[in-house]
Amino acid sequence: MKRRHFLKTFSAGVIGARFASPSDLFAAAKEGSTVLSIVTGEDAAAAASKAVDALGGMSGFVAKGDVVIVKPNIGWDRIPEQAATTNPQVVAELVRLALDAGAKKVKVFDNTCNTARRCYKKSGIPDAATAAGADVFFVDERKYKDVDIGGEALTTWPVYKDALEADKIINVPIAKHHTLSRVTLAMKNLMGLIGGARNRIHQKLDTSVVDLAAYFKPSLTVLDASRVLMANGPQGGNLADVKQMNTIAASTDQVAIDAFGATLFDLTADDLRFVREAYERGLGEKDLTKVKLIEQSLS
Repeated sequence: MKRRHFLKTFSAGVIGARFASPSDLFAAAKEGSTVLSIVTGEDAAAAASKAVDALGGMSGFVAKGDVVIVKPNIGWDRIPEQAATTNPQVVAELVRLALDAGAKKVKVFDNTCNTARRCYKKSGIPDAATAAGADVFFVDERKYKDVDIGGEALTTWPVYKDALEADKIINVPIAKHHTLSRVTLAMKNLMGLIGGARNRIHQKLDTSVVDLAAYFKPSLTVLDASRVLMANGPQGGNLADVKQMNTIAASTDQVAIDAFGATLFDLTADDLRFVREAYERGLGEKDLTKVKLIEQSLS
């Protein structure tokens, strides 16, 4: 199902049941049903907050005293308008929501592709997240620990200590084009929690991405599609490749999030090997006709 048909069908009420309240939606998710919240609007932070509220609110994912990782994409030496990194206002809003829900500490970091200091500064994420109360830091190579990933492509692999010790992980990817995997969405964003040689991961990229999704199992995924890099990703750089979509999606199901993300590029879940593999391993739902949706607008 392409995006143009997907959204039209949703609007007609064919896909998914609409619930009376956000609490009903969250109850359904806990019972095993896939719920996907989509909010459109120019204020990305407000859209993120509303998307999480539709799933029952952040208190359904973060408990008092939790140490939480909010994991954005800070991988590239790019400003927010170039859509290679997560919208800093979305990151900041999720930090605020987690702290308001009682988190003891919220950590924000990424294993960058370009030089970390340049990436962090250009992204705008450190300033926004720190102002919201997060602990933002660069990765330290001494803090990687070899662990048994138990994957099909990734077996023993270095994982960042903070990711191993966190109570909850909130994954906050940006939707963008990728030359190897066609697009990069939620599952691939988890690469920022590990070390090791990326060229080895790229040899079996799709399977490796699914291995990471199976290992980390984020408590919540919030997809930033406020600005979408449509070509020349994952690094981008040309503003002509960026499309303003003003969309935020949230779910506990990272496979459903990536299936929806595919529609932003006029693709289907089955067009993406990593989505097919994740579904086959039982990590989530790729069939959007089986998703329970709540669709809202800020206006």
